[in-house]
Amino acid sequence: PGAQVVDITHLVSAHNILEAVFILASSVRFFPQGTIHVAVVDPGVGGRRRPIVVETENYIFVGPDNGIFTGALKGESVRKIIHITNREYMLPSVSHTFHGRDIFAPVAAHLSRGVRPDAFGPEVKELERVDIPHPAVTEKTLQGEVIYIDGFGNLITNIEGRMLEDVGPDNLTVEIKGVTMEGLSSSYEEGREGRPIAIVGSTGFLEIALYRKRASEALGVCPGEMVVVRKGG
Repeated sequence: PGAQVVDITHLVSAHNILEAVFILASSVRFFPQGTIHVAVVDPGVGGRRRPIVVETENYIFVGPDNGIFTGALKGESVRKIIHITNREYMLPSVSHTFHGRDIFAPVAAHLSRGVRPDAFGPEVKELERVDIPHPAVTEKTLQGEVIYIDGFGNLITNIEGRMLEDVGPDNLTVEIKGVTMEGLSSSYEEGREGRPIAIVGSTGFLEIALYRKRASEALGVCPGEMVVVRKGG
């Protein structure tokens, strides 16, 4: 009862593992060492994918082995990967369709009470990973794509802000679906006049936004839409 539970989100698009990868990877570093992260976006529930516990130097992750931990594990030293098979730590009746309730939450609860990862099943050597799209880089351009649309309709791309540091905020243009933005903004308010803006957001990635409007709807953009940054204005 004394466990501190932090609910990151229940708003991941249905079946969208890549979106979950991005949200989890953007969040884990703000949690203290020893945190147990439960992540369940699980279109393969009840199928061949394994339920797993991943213990790293800093955290423990619980969820399906479908690539959901790909981003969160970047930079982490993985100590062991456990295939959850021990029914002693699951609910008495395990459904075919709701392992978040019947397996992953109970396992996380037992972990929080000190049960070691080894108790949940055998160790395995590999886990699934998903391909995270990376920008194509040339001397004058960066070509990326929208990988996530947040709750405000902002278009978050896979172009990291650090990739633009050698250019300067006023010495580039950002293009998406026929719309061109000159330079980077330093606040959403700079789009008050109704024009789209490009800004490096809290996740550290380039995003396109509209002031008090949903850029996704106004521009008619979905994940996967190409974004081009041209250096030199």
